[in-house]
Amino acid sequence: MFKNILLPTDGSPLSEKATATAVQFAKVHGARIVGVCVAQPFPFVPLSDGGAVVPDAEVFETQLKSAAQTHLAKVAAACAAGGVPFEGVVGNSHNPYEEIVKAAEKHNCDIIVMASHGRKGLNKLFLGSETQKVLAHTTLPVLVLR
Repeated sequence: MFKNILLPTDGSPLSEKATATAVQFAKVHGARIVGVCVAQPFPFVPLSDGGAVVPDAEVFETQLKSAAQTHLAKVAAACAAGGVPFEGVVGNSHNPYEEIVKAAEKHNCDIIVMASHGRKGLNKLFLGSETQKVLAHTTLPVLVLR
């Protein structure tokens, strides 16, 4: 039924747990996994008393992309150990949910399997929920893991 699974990862322990579940899910369905990790661009230029403080945005983005590759390498290793075909994608957006939805469409995925941190109260209000945003912006089934 499901042949192309999109698996977003942020490298967190919860994402690693979701990876193990997604690999088993893919094996049951004879599917492949498309892993996506979104590196968010340099967010702002902070100000100080002396004027603008401009950290090296290029170094920042290079480090984030490197971290995204590392997160995807862990998913690739889990897929290889489970005998599941894998493709990794690094996205770049201020809004990770947009990249997740785009990647699912671009790679013809049948389902999105993703972890949810399960934030409640003010944390949910202020930090938002990428899982909630994905659910609101895709027509694909979404398997949410905790």
